[in-house]
Amino acid sequence: MTEDAAKASAREPLEHLRATLREVVATEDVTSLRAFAERHRDDARRGARALVERAEKRVAAIETERARIDELFAFRRSLLFEGYSRVAGVDEVGVGPLAGPVVAAAVILPDEVELPGLDDSKKLKREQREKLALTIREQALAIGIGCVPPPRIDELNIYHAALEAMRLAVTGLVPAPDYCLVDARTVPGVAMPQRAIVHGDAVDGSIAAASIVAKVHRDGLMCELDGRHPGYGFARHMGYGTAHHLEALTRLGPCEAHRRSFAPVAEQARRHSRSPSRTP
Repeated sequence: MTEDAAKASAREPLEHLRATLREVVATEDVTSLRAFAERHRDDARRGARALVERAEKRVAAIETERARIDELFAFRRSLLFEGYSRVAGVDEVGVGPLAGPVVAAAVILPDEVELPGLDDSKKLKREQREKLALTIREQALAIGIGCVPPPRIDELNIYHAALEAMRLAVTGLVPAPDYCLVDARTVPGVAMPQRAIVHGDAVDGSIAAASIVAKVHRDGLMCELDGRHPGYGFARHMGYGTAHHLEALTRLGPCEAHRRSFAPVAEQARRHSRSPSRTP
């Protein structure tokens, strides 16, 4: 920076510099952040030096995050290089709960994605998942959802019900995928090649995207069930066997949203069948 430019920078009120930096940070634009840091680098004021340092730290954080996201899609890039063009990530949620459906999602993302913060849905806060789910839906080439309700879970068992949800999600994709990356399972009844990746939702971007979409979709369904079956707290625990849920199950007995093949539910179904109680 020239001496004249440095003097011009020093004449700008710090509050104005702070406001400018806030606007630039909100854009997440690395070029603009670097330009801000360069323009004010020779400003000797302590406040200005702190703002330059903040801009440079934000650049480093953005580049680190982009590198992390880039690594999440490394295996998919190798598949695209081999000639595959529609690689789907597939994951399910809701295997462990005592109530509600098991849900799977299949997601085909474009070659280039902009998904900062993408990660295994279990590592994200609810607000982060919901924001990312919207962004994924905006960018995705196709999304398929598979949902298997409690009666069907009781009929198949939860392992096969989860596989059925995955199959429904994959076959619901339009256009159809030409390759599937699946979280630790093999999807039955589909013709395209696939690969099971252990802990796939933590190490592969397409599977992570599917885990987020599936989780947000299932959470929405559980909130609907909470309105239809008050007293169980489905919107609070999403059907998992928390202390609050088990207390409500003991007090009210099972409702139609419960999985009666699961031991705690079966026990309370037997107990309530032997004594008069209201039907939830």
